[in-house]
Amino acid sequence: MSQSLHRPTRRIGLLGGSFNPAHHGHREISLAALQLLDLDEVWWLVSPQNPLKPVDGMAPLAARVDAARKVARHPRIKVTDIEARLGTRYTADTLRKLCETRQDCRFVWLMGADNLVQFAEWKDWTQIFHLLPIAVFDRPSYTYRAMAAQAARRFQAFRRPEQAAGRLAITPPPAWTFIHHRLNPISATEIRKKRKAAAKSGV
Repeated sequence: MSQSLHRPTRRIGLLGGSFNPAHHGHREISLAALQLLDLDEVWWLVSPQNPLKPVDGMAPLAARVDAARKVARHPRIKVTDIEARLGTRYTADTLRKLCETRQDCRFVWLMGADNLVQFAEWKDWTQIFHLLPIAVFDRPSYTYRAMAAQAARRFQAFRRPEQAAGRLAITPPPAWTFIHHRLNPISATEIRKKRKAAAKSGV
C-alpha cells in the first residue's frame, strides 16, 4: 500500500522564533515532534524580528538562518526565512498565508510551554487556535504556569490527550495537546549571556 493513497498531504510541524541563536533545545523539540506527532517534516520559521523581543542584540537574519541550519542537522528539519519572503511580521499572518498557499500540507504549530504562558499577548492569538492544531512542549519550571495561563484556560475544552498526539495533525482545529518529554533547560537568552560574558573576559 503506497503512502500516497493514505497520506495525500504532508504533515508539517512549524516551529517559529527568533532563533537568536538556535540551540539543541529547538532540535530536541523538533525530533520529539517528528516522532510523537507522526510528522513528515518540521520547519523552523526564523523570524526577521519578533515583535515581543528587543531589536538590540538581535543577530542579522541571514546569520541566524545559517547558524540554525548547522544546529538542525537533520534531513526532515527545514530551516526557512519564509516570513521575510512573505512579508509578514506576526505569527497569525504568517500562518494564514501558509494555510492559504500550501493546501497540500497539514500544519501543526509547535511551541514550548514558556510561550504558552504569554501566548495571550500575541496578535490574534485566539485565531491561531482556530487556524491549526497546536502542540505545546513542556519546559523546566513552566509547566504549572503554562497550564494556568489564559490561553490554556480559554481553550481547555479543546485539549486532546497526549496519547492521541499522533493524530493531532489531522484533527480539525481548535485542538491542542501538552507534550511531556525530557526537559531541556537550555535557552537562547542564557546562551547569549554566556557568550557576552566570555567575550568580556577574553575567553
